[in-house]
Amino acid sequence: MSAYSKITLVGAGPGDTDLISLKGLKALSTADVVLYDALVDEALLDYIPKAALRVFVGKRASHHAYSQLEINQMMVNYARSHGHVVRLKGGDPFVFGRGGEELEYAAQHDIPTSVVPGISSSIALAGLQGIPLTYRGVSESFWVITGATTAGSVSNDIYTAAQTAATVVVLMGLSKLPEIVKIYQEAGRGKLPIAVIQNGSLPNEKIALGTVDTIEGAVKDQEIGAPAVIVIGEVVAKHKQFGLEQSDAIAV
Repeated sequence: MSAYSKITLVGAGPGDTDLISLKGLKALSTADVVLYDALVDEALLDYIPKAALRVFVGKRASHHAYSQLEINQMMVNYARSHGHVVRLKGGDPFVFGRGGEELEYAAQHDIPTSVVPGISSSIALAGLQGIPLTYRGVSESFWVITGATTAGSVSNDIYTAAQTAATVVVLMGLSKLPEIVKIYQEAGRGKLPIAVIQNGSLPNEKIALGTVDTIEGAVKDQEIGAPAVIVIGEVVAKHKQFGLEQSDAIAV
């Protein structure tokens, strides 16, 4: 084992390279190996020492480069053979990033670990669009929910969330949008504002605005694709274009 074996989980933020933390850049600058995901901008690899090993372990077009177990094993093996391994993950490692699983695996193999939090897309992308997740007198809380469980079904939490006044942020849920819409409609929330944000924080960012009843058409019109974040709640009406979008829809 290397005398300096360790693993650092680093959150790269929602996409824009400027949104990684200074501490994250410092970790990259001392890396011997970097294992990075598909949602990480490869421009961040410029901060890695030239001699460091770069290993893509992400998912693209529904294809996993490696299984989670294989990634866990690679982290430990590289830490033992090379030294400092940085596991570079989009968003924050602990928000649907499996960071907890990776820490546990490293601990089971006696590899020291540290964590550098990242800005989660669940919070950042709404804010960048001028949508506050909480707003006095409008929303007192927000939920962050995965669009689909490991079994591929819609999370049961969405059924519960649809009954509340909370802002709901759905990650990895674009393919489940029709089902989410139906859940909210059955809860009598068809007029609730909703936004779908693709490639948030990046130059090619796109947004579709509407209500639960109209959002599927808006997503189609704006040609929204994955990766996308869904924001549901009265706070979406705070977006500067929301009223205009609804007026246009009525005019059509």
